[in-house]
Amino acid sequence: MSETNTVNHPKIALVTGANKGIGYEIAAGLGALGWSVGVGARNEERREAAVDKLRAAGADAFGVPLDVTDDASVTAAARLIEERAGRLDALVNNAGITGGGPQEPTTVDVNRVRAAVETNVIGVIRVTNALLPLLRRSSAPRIVNVSSSVGSLTRQTTPGAEIGPIAVAYAPSKTFLNAVTVQYARELADTNILINAVCPGYTATDLNGFRGVRTPQQGAAIAIRLATVSADGPTGRFFDDEGEVPW
Repeated sequence: MSETNTVNHPKIALVTGANKGIGYEIAAGLGALGWSVGVGARNEERREAAVDKLRAAGADAFGVPLDVTDDASVTAAARLIEERAGRLDALVNNAGITGGGPQEPTTVDVNRVRAAVETNVIGVIRVTNALLPLLRRSSAPRIVNVSSSVGSLTRQTTPGAEIGPIAVAYAPSKTFLNAVTVQYARELADTNILINAVCPGYTATDLNGFRGVRTPQQGAAIAIRLATVSADGPTGRFFDDEGEVPW
């Protein structure tokens, strides 16, 4: 069951990396539910183009200049949302990178690993902590971390499982993100903040050269579901469209 919205007091969301792909579709889906959605993105031209497209479709969208790897940018984004809305009801940490290739562990350029962790893990911590004061002002705050099933150690060690290529930067960064999600859930267990990780599936985006078999709209569905989950929903868990994903 999802939390409902009201006309007079729309819920407020911030989606990072929302100018394209899955992030854009998450923003579009929440906008279609009547939410006011912040489109977080680094590139001004692509960010504003996404906002214009969302508004043309009837969504209440606004641009949020945001580089998740930059402290000052994240602080400014939190200030913008506070000035605009005074609170935040859902944070979707979608921004992510692969780190580039190749990623065989015995030959990898360690800078690829460092870059993946900086964006996919430290960036999530940076953004989440900056927005927590605004989330605490919400009556039903939700945090969704967009992960990947390649971060599942269970699946990575299951013979015959479809687990993708060897990727010592990207896959472990998602394992790290999953572990971070659990630690937040533990600390926030006595609050009304629900935080979960989600896997959008193998979605056709520029992250994988559009080789995925799912559409961005399909990939966005699980994040939208967890961003709008009711108070009796899960926290500290990992989901895809088919249900709970093993750690």
